[in-house]
Amino acid sequence: MSEASSCHTLPLAVTMGDPAGIGPEIVARMFLRRPAQRRWIVVGDALVMGHALAARDPVARVRRIATPAEARFDDGVLNVLASSECVALPPVGRVSAESGRAAYAAILTAIRLARGGAIRGMVTAPIHKEALAAAGLHYPGHTEILAEQAGGVDVAMMLANEDIHVVLVTIHCSLRDAIRRADHPAQMVAIRLAHAGARALGIERPRVAVAGLNPHAGEGGLFGDEEARIIVPAIAQARSEGIDASGPWPGDTVFMQARQKRFDVVVAQYHDQGLIPLKYMGLAQGVNITLGLPFVRTSPDHGTAFDIAGYGVADSSSLETAFDYALRLTGAAA
Repeated sequence: MSEASSCHTLPLAVTMGDPAGIGPEIVARMFLRRPAQRRWIVVGDALVMGHALAARDPVARVRRIATPAEARFDDGVLNVLASSECVALPPVGRVSAESGRAAYAAILTAIRLARGGAIRGMVTAPIHKEALAAAGLHYPGHTEILAEQAGGVDVAMMLANEDIHVVLVTIHCSLRDAIRRADHPAQMVAIRLAHAGARALGIERPRVAVAGLNPHAGEGGLFGDEEARIIVPAIAQARSEGIDASGPWPGDTVFMQARQKRFDVVVAQYHDQGLIPLKYMGLAQGVNITLGLPFVRTSPDHGTAFDIAGYGVADSSSLETAFDYALRLTGAAA
């Protein structure tokens, strides 16, 4: 394989996120904070990114590129592959169809580049679900867009920080729907991807703890039968496949045990069961990794923060951590 075609020489792509949120700001901030680590491009709107960059550093500028191959990384210029053409800056901190369309276009362009082998992987800045809906795009979040565009593959959301890794059985749906969707096939997808995701992060034999759905993991059937009827058989099947899975463990203690290094990854049954303990530990180092895709995708573990967008105070730490995870997962340094 030639150097030009090696994945290790390809750039990462960072999408700008919703242009009305903090996405463009934290992307610009990361670029300025890491002058020695700039082998990446932005997929987004050149007007939006130029404004965000100039607000942080009046001397800095962007370069419009049509393909990743046109990017240069040695002159301090931010390479922007234009996925949209805003004629004016979208209103900051407000939901708009224009922002939803621009954010969606950046995601689709980055996916196309990733699937075509033009980039090493993608890091996505936050999008706003209401802006997508205003644009007629009814997706609960990035994960569903990515799964659809990757051909409907089985995916799972892994949330990670320095202490724990969490994979969700169900993601963006009501609690009523989550209980219905947490069936045997969904358990197997989550457990298998948790095992594979932990291995991709360098854990040779991951210890996978599966959380129960009900309080006290059902308390022997007193609080529900989902554990005995669905989760226990899934764990047994996973173990027969060579996965070191255990449980079901009570949801109110399993994350503490994972933090104490008894487990390497926790499979949580629904969104808040898994994300509350992780986010309580802080957003700065939290990362969202989409497992099951044919390419690497990571994201900061926070939203668009419309309340502080445009004030120049947004913290880029989580985006930078997501960037570092993307490098780690692709086995190379920028």
